[in-house]
Amino acid sequence: MKFTETKLQGCFILEPNVIRDERGYFMESFNERTFQNALEQAVHFVQDNQSVSSRGVLRGLHYQTGEFAQAKLVRVIQGEVLDVAVDIRPGSKTFGQYEAVVLSAENQKQFFVPRGFAHGFLVLSETATFFYKCDNFYNKESEGGIIYNDDSIGIDWNFDTEKLIISEKDTQLPTLANAKKAW
Repeated sequence: MKFTETKLQGCFILEPNVIRDERGYFMESFNERTFQNALEQAVHFVQDNQSVSSRGVLRGLHYQTGEFAQAKLVRVIQGEVLDVAVDIRPGSKTFGQYEAVVLSAENQKQFFVPRGFAHGFLVLSETATFFYKCDNFYNKESEGGIIYNDDSIGIDWNFDTEKLIISEKDTQLPTLANAKKAW
């Protein structure tokens, strides 16, 4: 598996070795030893989540605070999404900056988003099945979020914003400057 660190320290794009033949393909999507050796840190995943969404659905930007902060290893097992992580670590050289990567069933890329980042994705295909591992359990009281169109971050979703499908909750999220502190 190839690990490529992004401009945001701690965020990695993972490209697994995919073995294809006339039967289809095989790949190892996660190996704890390989993962921890590449990241040079211990990350123990405790929860798997999956969502299915249609074109134009935007989920996020979400994060967990305090003792319930979460790192995520995300991938798409059907369809295609634009996946985004925003650095919300205080004192970070890249605070308020984002990284975006296209994840798809075809390219098999994965994205590791460490603790201290807000995370979200936009579905680009007709439908997408999004799968992710978390290193901490979800806690509603520790949930935070940032509005997807915060001008201070300037995420280029590369999508007609009038066609976005966003939950009522996500349309009410604050800007980064007014967000619940993750630290």
